[in-house]
Amino acid sequence: MPYSSLRSLPKYIREHLPKHAQEIYKEAFNHAWDEYADANKRRDHKASREAVSHKVAWAAVKSKYEKSDRDWVVKLKD
Repeated sequence: MPYSSLRSLPKYIREHLPKHAQEIYKEAFNHAWDEYADANKRRDHKASREAVSHKVAWAAVKSKYEKSDRDWVVKLKD
């Protein structure tokens, strides 16, 4: 179930992540979806392909953004 566009992302993602973060999420999810098609490539072999792809996508977003109240903002550099 890769995402074909930003509009196809889950509602929470569309409503709370800025456009750039949505793009990061979509690309990371789609890449992970392809990368972890084989359950043997997943750290947790019992985890679903979709669950792993969402975890990868969130990790990619969190590397650049942080949550502020209900929305996400660009992380400030130290």
